[in-house]
Amino acid sequence: MDLENIKKPEDIKHLNTEELVDLSGQVRDFLIENLSITGGHLGPNLGVVELTLALHHAFDSPKDKFIWDVGHQAYVHKMLTGRMNRFDSLRQYKGLCGFPKMNESEHDVWETGHSSTSLSAAMGMAIARDVKGEDHSVIPIIGDGALTGGMALEALNHIGHAKKNLTVILNDNEMSIAPNVGAMHNILGRLRSGQKYNWVKDEIELLVKKIPAVGGRLATTAERVKDSMKYLVVPGMFFEELGFTYYGPVDGHNYDDLFKSINYAKKTEGPILIHVITKKGKGYKPAETDTIGTWHGVGPYKIESGKSLKKGSTGPGWSQLISDTLIKIAEKDERVVAVTPAMTVGSKLEDFKKKFPDRLFDVGIAEQHATTLSGGLAAQGMKPFLSIYSTFLQRGFDQVVHDVCRQNLNVVFGIDRAGLVGADGETHQGVFDISFLRHLPNMKIMMPKDANEAQHMVYTAIENQDGPIALRYPRGNAKDAPSEEPFREIPIGSWEVLKEGQDAVILTFGTMIEKALEAAQILDREDVSVRVVNARFIKPLDQEMLSRLAMEKLPILTIEEHALQGGFGSAVLEHYESEGGIETPFIQRMGIPDRFIEHGSVDELLEEINLTTNEFVSKIRTMVPSKQKRA
Repeated sequence: MDLENIKKPEDIKHLNTEELVDLSGQVRDFLIENLSITGGHLGPNLGVVELTLALHHAFDSPKDKFIWDVGHQAYVHKMLTGRMNRFDSLRQYKGLCGFPKMNESEHDVWETGHSSTSLSAAMGMAIARDVKGEDHSVIPIIGDGALTGGMALEALNHIGHAKKNLTVILNDNEMSIAPNVGAMHNILGRLRSGQKYNWVKDEIELLVKKIPAVGGRLATTAERVKDSMKYLVVPGMFFEELGFTYYGPVDGHNYDDLFKSINYAKKTEGPILIHVITKKGKGYKPAETDTIGTWHGVGPYKIESGKSLKKGSTGPGWSQLISDTLIKIAEKDERVVAVTPAMTVGSKLEDFKKKFPDRLFDVGIAEQHATTLSGGLAAQGMKPFLSIYSTFLQRGFDQVVHDVCRQNLNVVFGIDRAGLVGADGETHQGVFDISFLRHLPNMKIMMPKDANEAQHMVYTAIENQDGPIALRYPRGNAKDAPSEEPFREIPIGSWEVLKEGQDAVILTFGTMIEKALEAAQILDREDVSVRVVNARFIKPLDQEMLSRLAMEKLPILTIEEHALQGGFGSAVLEHYESEGGIETPFIQRMGIPDRFIEHGSVDELLEEINLTTNEFVSKIRTMVPSKQKRA
């Protein structure tokens, strides 16, 4: 069957194994060709082609509910559910989302972009099904890396206890974004090398019952025999002890094995876990041979060689810059350690790991644990640098509050991907961390304007001995390379004037500095003199400078690539409100509106939400109308 003729899941249900194998090749060719243009999560999706086809062949979506953990491996699912003709817009502005999206299709029953959520959602759906008296299957598909998340383990515990009918698909490719770590990874490794337990178990029971003379007596103890066989045949029996019926390991690229397991599971009551072994990147050599996660998510590439087509940048990558600076500091201070929740590759900590293998701690997808672990390190005099994406720090919020800020521990939060991240969309935009960190006692927050300031901020954060401090830095590349000057501490809470002006003031930081300076230059030509301030410390504010501005009675425009609610602009307003004796100047704020920002390039998204040079110019004009240049 030709791939182009598939419009809905029912179109593949009549296909036999041989036809499905042929279709799998077409699906892979489609993904490799299309993602070479748009970019996207290539490796994860190449690995689940047969699994996705088998699931849609065996179950009836959307009546049966597929819940994709993280969701970055749902491209094949999207292809089979009527969205193949939109793949040229994948992850593009106003185009097809790279994750499950309810408003795209009735087959997407759960939206996600973070790991370890599928089992909890599935349990909720199974409970709802039973309360409403409905009859359908609930099938969460979760990767082995996601099982390190505390939420997944909590859900496993509940599901096993409640004995609800659920079919959990464990997609085991030995990687998340990068190779997995931890005891769970080791358990799964032993299971991969074990025999197919469940069929052996049933055969043992049948043999026992057929033994002449003693078979009847032994049959009464069959369950005890089966339990003994569990420990003999499958090392650990982790899932069975949690209350699941375990099937596997199953070759995730063999349709006969997949259908046998799925059909077996359909006949079984209670929670079932099918352990499927897949190869991430299967069918495309550069992705198949990737051992560090390079092909997990990629930009456009040349199909023949796998070479990236991404345009180069003159400046260093922000993540690499921060990591390189941390290495230089760690060379002189043995107390400096790095902690990451499965983002060694994403946060560019590979070089740190090579140089200091005993001082890099990758805890797996476990943001809560990473945060409190960092607190424990700090409590014993170490200098932990927790490298974590803004969107993932949200998951460790309670630990930031209770275990770090409350105890005023010297933890450095290296908040990667702060601000808009582009194609990954609303689940990954790092635009809430100022709001959820700024109100916490003892917390300090800063963001550099360029590469040179960034390295001094890393040094400032490491040397800080006055509680937790967060260093935000964006995705992408810095404009310029850092200087070779010695590291120095930047006085915490100090701002700097980048351009003088007498008519109005722009207070901003980080990624918005360059646009603010451009706006000020345009306004200079209109005889409107604008002061531009690098408000590099979001908390504490430079209260001395704010007091001077109030005395000058200059209108103030705050700009931030962050949510307006509870953000930097709100902090400035709060400052003037709290200083009752100071006449508050005229203040307007620009930032991200009160909604989730979808996918697209960062420039397109900034244009959509009016964070552009021209919009800044227009806003200042309304604030100082008497100074506008007359024609």
